[in-house]
Amino acid sequence: MPALNRLALATLSAVALFMILPPAHAADDASDAAEDAEFDAELDALFDVGAPEGAAAGSGMKWSGYAELGAAYTLPDPEHWSRLRARVELAGSGQLAPRVRWKLNARADADAAFDLEDEHYPAAVRRDQRRNLILREAYVDLGQGDWEFRLGRQHIIWGEMVGFFFADVVSARDMREFLLPEFESLRIAQWAARAEYFAGSSHFELVWIPRPSFDEIGKPGGDFYTFAALPANTVVTEHKPSDSLRNSNWGARVSHLVSGWDLSAFYYRSYDVAPTLYEVGVGTASLRHERLHQIGATFSKDLGSFVLKGEAVHTRGRGVNTLVAAPVPGGRLLGLEKTDMIDYAIGADIPAGADWRFNTQLYGRWLDEHRSTMVSDRLESGLTFQAVHSIGNELELEFLAVSSLNRSDYMLRPKLTWKFAPAWRAVTGVDVFGGSGTGRLSAFDRSDRAYVEVRHWF
Repeated sequence: MPALNRLALATLSAVALFMILPPAHAADDASDAAEDAEFDAELDALFDVGAPEGAAAGSGMKWSGYAELGAAYTLPDPEHWSRLRARVELAGSGQLAPRVRWKLNARADADAAFDLEDEHYPAAVRRDQRRNLILREAYVDLGQGDWEFRLGRQHIIWGEMVGFFFADVVSARDMREFLLPEFESLRIAQWAARAEYFAGSSHFELVWIPRPSFDEIGKPGGDFYTFAALPANTVVTEHKPSDSLRNSNWGARVSHLVSGWDLSAFYYRSYDVAPTLYEVGVGTASLRHERLHQIGATFSKDLGSFVLKGEAVHTRGRGVNTLVAAPVPGGRLLGLEKTDMIDYAIGADIPAGADWRFNTQLYGRWLDEHRSTMVSDRLESGLTFQAVHSIGNELELEFLAVSSLNRSDYMLRPKLTWKFAPAWRAVTGVDVFGGSGTGRLSAFDRSDRAYVEVRHWF
C-alpha cells in the first residue's frame, strides 16, 4: 500500500519536525511561551503522584498503555494536513486491600499539523489543539457488602448506541473532531462519587458530581467546530457555572433484568455538558451551559437472530436557536427559545454468519413547543447503517452511513483495520460529509478527510 506508507512516513517526519522547528510567527511567541510553561507545569503535576501507600513491589500494581501515531489529510480545497499527532496513554492500577482498588490513567498528545499548516488555522485553534494533556481517570474503588463505591475521576456510561450519544447524558466529550474518534477516547471523565447496589437481577446507582466537566469544543476556524457558522477568529466567551456545591450534578439510575429484557430508567439533574449559543455580535459570541432535568430509559433484548435495543431521554431546560429579524434590512439575528424535547433511538444488532455484523438505527429529536423561526424542525430524525466484515483474524472492514430524513444531510465512513501483530493495529479510512448545508453533518462538508493510525499496546 504505497499511499499508506507515504502517509505513515509523513506522520513520523512531521512529528519530528514539530519537536525541533521554532514557532511559525513571531507574533505568537508570547502565547506559545506561556502555553509551554503551562503545559510543563501540568505535566509535572499530573505525573508527580508517587506510589500509592502499600503499593510496594509484588503488591499487584499493574501498568499498561499504548502509543499511537495518526495522520489525517483534509481533501476539499484548500487541501491540508488536519492531524499529524503523536499520542501516549498510560494507565496504572493496583489493590490496597481485599476490596479496595485504585486506577490512574493519563494521556498526552502533540499534533504537528497545527504548526505545519499555520496559514490555514487561526492562532487560537493552533494553541488549542497542538498539545493536550488530560487526566482521564483517577479513582478508588471500595466495597462493602452488596455496595460498591467509586470516588474520583471516572467514566459513567448510562447508554451506548452506534455513532451518537443519547442516554449517555453524564459523559462529557472532546468534540474537536466531532464524533469521529472511538467513543472510548472521545469521552471526558467526571469527578464524581458513585454508589452502586447489587441485588439479584437489579442494580441501583447514585451519582454526585460536585465539579462537572464539560464538552471540549475547540475554537472557531477548527475543522469540526461545534458552531460551524461562526467565522474564524470570532471571540467566543463560554460561561461555565461556578464551583459552588449548589451547581453540582446528581442523578439516580435503576436497572432490572426481567424475562431477558435488560431495562433501565434514570433521572439526572445537571448543567448541560454541551454549550448553548445564546448571543452573537460583530466578531463575538457567547455560550452558556443550561440547567437541565432529564428523565430517560434504555432497553435491550436478545431475540435470537438479532438484538433489539433502544434509548429515550426527556429533557427540560435546554434552549433551541431561532432566527429573528435584525434592524438591518434583510438581516437575521440569533435568538433562543426553551422547549421540552425528547431524544430517542431504536436499533438492532444483526449477526450474519461468523464474519458479518450489521447494525441499523432510527434516531430523532421531538420538540414540545416549536416555532417556524427555529433552526430545526419539530421532529428531526435520521437513520444509521453499519456493516462490519471480518477477514480472518487480522483484517476487518467497516462501513458506517448516517443520513437525516429531514434534509439531504449525510456522513459516510468506510475504514479498514489491520491487526498485523498481537500488540499492533493499523487503521485507515475516509470520512465524508455532505448535504444541503443547513444540517449538522453538511456543515462539515469542507472537512472530508482520509486518515491512517498506527497503535502499539504495551
